[in-house]
Amino acid sequence: MKKAASIFLILITLLGCQTSKKATSNSSETEKKEKKPYEKIVSESTQTDEGLFKIHTNGEKIYYEIPDSLLYTDMLLISRISKIAPQFGGGYINAGSKTQEQLIQWQKHQNNILLRSISYNAIASDSLPIYKSVESNNYAPSLYSFKIAAYSPDSSALVIEVTDFFTKDIPAISGLSNEMRKEYKVNRLDSDRSFIQSAKSYPENIEVKHEMTYVADEPPVNQSSETISMVMSQSMVLLPKEPMQPRLHDERVGWFTVSQVDYSSEALKADRKTYIRRWRLEPKDPEAYARGELVEPIQPIVYYLDPATPIKWRKYFKQGIESWQECFETAGFKNAIIAKDPPTAEEDPDFSPEDVRYSIVRYVASTTRNAIGPSTSDPRSGEIIESDIIWYHNHLRSYRNRFMLETGAANPEARSLNTPEEQIGEMMRMVIAHEVGHALGLPHNMKASSAYPTDSLRSGSFTQKYGIATTIMDYARYNYVAQPGDENIRFIRQIGPYDHYAINWGYRVIPNADSPTEEKATLNSWIKEKEGDPKYLFGNGYGGFDPTSQTENIGDDAVKASSYGLSNLKIVSKNLINWTTREGEDYEDLQELYGELTSVWSRYIGHVARQIGGVTETLKTADQAGVVYKPVNKEQQKSAMTFMLNEAFSTPEWLINEDILRRIEPVGALERVRSLQARHLNTILSFEVLQRLSEAEAFMGSKTYTSLNMMDDLQNGVFLEIIRNQKIDPYRRDFQKAYVERLGYLLTKEQSSGNRHYSSATEVDADQSDIRSLARGKLVDLKRKLNKSNISDRMSSYHVQDLLARIDLILNPKG
Repeated sequence: MKKAASIFLILITLLGCQTSKKATSNSSETEKKEKKPYEKIVSESTQTDEGLFKIHTNGEKIYYEIPDSLLYTDMLLISRISKIAPQFGGGYINAGSKTQEQLIQWQKHQNNILLRSISYNAIASDSLPIYKSVESNNYAPSLYSFKIAAYSPDSSALVIEVTDFFTKDIPAISGLSNEMRKEYKVNRLDSDRSFIQSAKSYPENIEVKHEMTYVADEPPVNQSSETISMVMSQSMVLLPKEPMQPRLHDERVGWFTVSQVDYSSEALKADRKTYIRRWRLEPKDPEAYARGELVEPIQPIVYYLDPATPIKWRKYFKQGIESWQECFETAGFKNAIIAKDPPTAEEDPDFSPEDVRYSIVRYVASTTRNAIGPSTSDPRSGEIIESDIIWYHNHLRSYRNRFMLETGAANPEARSLNTPEEQIGEMMRMVIAHEVGHALGLPHNMKASSAYPTDSLRSGSFTQKYGIATTIMDYARYNYVAQPGDENIRFIRQIGPYDHYAINWGYRVIPNADSPTEEKATLNSWIKEKEGDPKYLFGNGYGGFDPTSQTENIGDDAVKASSYGLSNLKIVSKNLINWTTREGEDYEDLQELYGELTSVWSRYIGHVARQIGGVTETLKTADQAGVVYKPVNKEQQKSAMTFMLNEAFSTPEWLINEDILRRIEPVGALERVRSLQARHLNTILSFEVLQRLSEAEAFMGSKTYTSLNMMDDLQNGVFLEIIRNQKIDPYRRDFQKAYVERLGYLLTKEQSSGNRHYSSATEVDADQSDIRSLARGKLVDLKRKLNKSNISDRMSSYHVQDLLARIDLILNPKG
């Protein structure tokens, strides 16, 4: 019996084990059945695109088949607006504008794949104890979670559906910022009108285009539709397995940058490391390169032209790209940058502008007047991976107009709307060169246009050799200084000595320097070699305080340059009707050109206005003598104020050309002139300028142009008729009202960030400064002079009475 019982127990145990194993096996099979088998997702009707990884399309559903080898691999996700409604973002956001750029990884978590946004802003060596803290305090957010739908037949890859990621309102890849959502009163994304247009896989990138339609109460255009639609382009780019050796940035040489905070530093704080953005150029023959020979790079920078580029412009596009060859030769490389026509289908059947292996100059059929030079770079090292220059079809219209307005007096080839093709081509060549400069890593250098002596710009031999600014990267488009009769003048900008200097500094390989730190001494020595030479200075123009770092100016003497410019503009104004009209056509072109002529006048005035209260900035390190910031000297500021009173604040009779105005408008001259004059008056009478003048006085006393000196000169000039008891014309009456209004603003209002160039430039506590005292004092002075005036002209007399009432209201608002 015991033996039988034992056998029974053994059988029961075995049966139990078999039942348990069978239950476990059934459970596992159930789990497998819960997931769609690979064959059901990838069937005969499925469209599959192979590349970085496979993309499967089943109707409206999109699947990614991601190899295990690409999990936890660094990639870059770039979000751009591909198509957009007119006037979106106030017209300052165009097709091609980048909205997001983030380093991402696909990471597996149980039955899901997480798309994480990885930050390299904070780093530390993984051998140090602080590494764990850096990881804990920089935890990567998950942008989205995808269910694993299947595994590949050999289990080397997993399949996820990504349809919802591109058709839902995901902030991380959206084209609408929070500010825009508020401005346009966006309610929601309409999923019925949002869909994926295309999804393509290339060897090193994935490209998805998806249309997003939002319901909005106040869209930028066609408000009755209550709709904003846009097409977003999402580029996911594989980053190099081994990051390029980065190069440390120095603010004395202008470069676009990436930054990291290094907690491995032995300093008593985290060490911010900033690296320049540049292409990976390595010499094929390092030994020959080290001997100073010109050597080809292993991988040159290659730009292809968009197939849509008009044939007649292609040579100018290619010339603009390859004009940087000479700068790279300065850095020791030959054939470093190459332009190519788009290949035919026979030459390269796989060619696509969306393929990250190809950098493209895109030609966009758009009325936008712009061109941009964006690039995509590795945030770990600053290496530029690819770049698409964008050229909008109508961009040259602005250049043609400016060519006439700024050079027409001295340049016969600019005196027609039918600008010769050779001149248009040269403009196009230089615009492309400018945008390629951005794509090579160079930002705007606004100080470069102040480096050359103003009168040298009237010399043919000088301008043909050196151009009109030291770099193509400034906004110095045309030579408006040259006068009628000056010979052999170069009127269009070109690559200059600073461009050679900057490319050499950023791209020259430094032999035997195996880390960014080992390069630093050599890089510093290159800067020190150019010390004291204005041709090699950098200034980004931020802050609005440095008159030597401005946009659209040329020459080292703003008063002289603007005087030359206005002299030319007066000649152009007299000829504008003849140069812009054709028999049988209306005055549309005349109206456009006259509007732009007033803008050119305003720019010339603005270049001088910046001298008043100006502070020059010369970037230096501690091993260089002298100060970084220096107020503009007293004589220059007084000269600038005299110019402003004569050219800006007096009635510009020549600008009010009745022959032109009565052809293009029934009314508008009074308000136009008032607006232009008030703009420059407000620049001078700003919290920031007055504070800088006061601080200069605190350091230098009467050796500088004080805020009281400035306001005395200004008020006496603005109210000259009151002093002389003369009739005041309508333009002056409007301007004098604007002056009183501005003093009221200074007396009663607070500094607004909207009125400042990059709001951190000059912070002012108006109540605790001299500004209120000055404003009040000048209003009291003016009231006294107005009360003593004795002008016989009735309208002028009424105007004086009105000014007195306005002043009383400002000084005594409660009566």
